Amino acid sequence: MSTELLNRKLDRAFEHLDAGGNGTVEHDDLLGLGARILVGFGESPTSAAGSKLIDGFESIWRALSAELALDDEGAISPEEFRTGMVSAFAGDERFDAAFRPAAEAIAELCDTDGDGVVGPAGFRVMLSAFGTPHDEVEAAFERLDLDRDRSISVGELVEATRQYYTSADPLATGNWLFGRL
Repeated sequence: MSTELLNRKLDRAFEHLDAGGNGTVEHDDLLGLGARILVGFGESPTSAAGSKLIDGFESIWRALSAELALDDEGAISPEEFRTGMVSAFAGDERFDAAFRPAAEAIAELCDTDGDGVVGPAGFRVMLSAFGTPHDEVEAAFERLDLDRDRSISVGELVEATRQYYTSADPLATGNWLFGRL
């Protein structure tokens, strides 16, 4: 199922994780992203929301590591990352089992007032943690805000995340999750 579009998205996802720029993704890189998200929202990793996020990221790492037959200290190259992500999370069942909990945890953090929707401010905090350039945040938000009410439901954000990480459809709204590709 791997296509040029999906590879471009996964390469960007790899860059989100490889914050140190050493060309590999390791367990600590994923936890570092989790820490950036939690700091952005002023959330403790030991709070209920923080624990849910960390547990979700651990689930992603376990699924990816198992797919690539890595030990706990394994480092993942960009090519391995693409292969592992496609095989570990392709299909709704596989995504739901290991990736959805982290996507939901992030979306719920973005919903800063608990009303079931994510506004521009919460979305901006999330994308900043991922390293999305500031000028891409508004474009991404506008593309995901399908009804143009200046909000994205938590469910829509989770669905956009699924589309971003698993879909090869060039028309999928989730392709815009982190801005222009």
